[in-house]
Amino acid sequence: MLKRLAWLALCVCAPLSAAPHIDPQRLQQLANDPFWISLGHYETAKLGGWRSYVSDPKFFLAADGNEHPEHELAATVQALYAPASAGEQHAQCVYPARTRWLKEQLGLTGLPTPDCAGFKQWFKDVSPDSAVMIFPAAYLNSPSSMFGHTLLRIDQAGVKSDKTSLLSYAINFGAYIEGSDNSIIYAWKGLMGGYPGLFALVPYQEKLSEYRSLENRDLWEYRLNLTQQETARMVEHVWELKQIKFDYFFFDENCSYRLLELLQVARPSLRLTEQFPITAIPTDTVKAVKEAGLVESIQYRPSRERELLSRAEPLNPEEQQWVLKISADQKQLQDPAFQAQPRARQALIIDAAYRLERYRANGQERDPARAQRSFELLRAINQNPAPELDIPQPGLPEDGHESRTWQLGLGTRGDKAFGEYGLRMAYHDLNDNNESFPLGAQIEILQLKLRQYEGNDWQVQRLDLATIRSLTPRNQLLQPLSWQVTGGLERVPGKHDDQTLVSHVNGGGGGTWQLGDDTLGFALGTVRIEHNNDFAAFVAPAAGFNSGVLWKNPLGNLSLEAKGDFFTNGEVRRSLSLNQQWEISRNLGLRLSAQREFSHLATPENEVMLELKWYHY
Repeated sequence: MLKRLAWLALCVCAPLSAAPHIDPQRLQQLANDPFWISLGHYETAKLGGWRSYVSDPKFFLAADGNEHPEHELAATVQALYAPASAGEQHAQCVYPARTRWLKEQLGLTGLPTPDCAGFKQWFKDVSPDSAVMIFPAAYLNSPSSMFGHTLLRIDQAGVKSDKTSLLSYAINFGAYIEGSDNSIIYAWKGLMGGYPGLFALVPYQEKLSEYRSLENRDLWEYRLNLTQQETARMVEHVWELKQIKFDYFFFDENCSYRLLELLQVARPSLRLTEQFPITAIPTDTVKAVKEAGLVESIQYRPSRERELLSRAEPLNPEEQQWVLKISADQKQLQDPAFQAQPRARQALIIDAAYRLERYRANGQERDPARAQRSFELLRAINQNPAPELDIPQPGLPEDGHESRTWQLGLGTRGDKAFGEYGLRMAYHDLNDNNESFPLGAQIEILQLKLRQYEGNDWQVQRLDLATIRSLTPRNQLLQPLSWQVTGGLERVPGKHDDQTLVSHVNGGGGGTWQLGDDTLGFALGTVRIEHNNDFAAFVAPAAGFNSGVLWKNPLGNLSLEAKGDFFTNGEVRRSLSLNQQWEISRNLGLRLSAQREFSHLATPENEVMLELKWYHY
């Protein structure tokens, strides 16, 4: 790395007479060109001027190039005329996208001709012809993927007709994590910018295996209408970003935002990043790309988990037991009881058993015994193949409601009327409009609710930093854990028959079961840590439960929940709540909420509220 910096310094310090004189006004004009701004990843600074999102000083040739696009442009022009002896570290080799554009714009002549063999071979290997945006859908049992993700696949010529996309490359931007941070530390560092972000170009087959198999995430492929020239220009810039560090923030400067910047390099007329001044949630960026007219076709690739569940869906409980037995022991194929099954049902059972075995192998080291079991199952499948698996395409991720939500409610608590006003920065709760969202998924970030009681009495009702609930149903084949975690401020019954604002962190785990086609039942054990001015101790722990039913009905979503917290100081707090949302439109909902609270510190209290929810970015 020091060697590279030394060569760049040599390029910058090359004799100034080597470069032609260029009118300063022309240089300033080019420095303000949208393409140059995109190449430097500049944004308008809060106090005026420019600021680059790139946090790595080695990306810039000018000492203040991160804040002055015109200085960086002038330094680049000078560096292009440095002696060819700089070799692979010559500016023309390090910055091919800059070089191509400046040559076109300024008609530069007499440039030295370094070989740039490294870049040329890399570019030949990638051979960019077209681009596909990939959206791995959210997988709620993994906090790091709860919002989904976006990356770009770069296809060679003929991939579309030859169906050889597995040989393509993928451009991915993500947090660079050293060590093995757990999910909680990962989420915190991701929120606070604790990780650097890096671009990487990797074989697409690796990313496909990672998302569909290891993380069990469905994939959506959005083929873009970028030309070969536009795609090549974008790939040239990716070379310029090798090992260049950006700040990484989970909500805005993330994978999706960085890829929008790449698309603006490919087609400078686009204005994609301007639509995301505060947050850049992947589904929202997919909508923006689609609305910009960039998408020409969409393809869906189900995860291995979805394929397994779809194959097992028509099997009755007895047949699913056969799946478990045959997956564990292929000698069960010769069992007379199994042989008595109709041949068509045998085929479904064997195919499901093979898919279950491969699902269990995800992320595991190669096991010869497992490999032999898979081979035996494949041989049985060849002798009695099952019908081709036909998985209906679910709703498009971008067709769900918008991410930010404004809330206006009217209600009563005891004998007092109130108005409630709320804002949620993201994203979805159990009762929200359900189109394109799985039943049992809740991800809420930064939610504030204010109440105005009679007599103009205002109070903060709650401030949620984050609330995540993953209620994934269990079945005979798969036994996922359901879990939830939340933290922030909320009102609880106080010792003066009022409500006390407390700070808390709580979470829990348990199980969820499919009670019907659109009905889930769940039961979780919970733990809670609370700071409450009504308590003698600074913090008080509690153990409890959270159970209930979710029902997707013709009107919308209904939830019925029972909660309890049993504190070590003797306080017992319980509640029953009912919520029904009417889906007026994709981005408009009306919710009726009713709740009864019980507490050792206060008398029982009833609360009813009717709330209008407007989903708006």
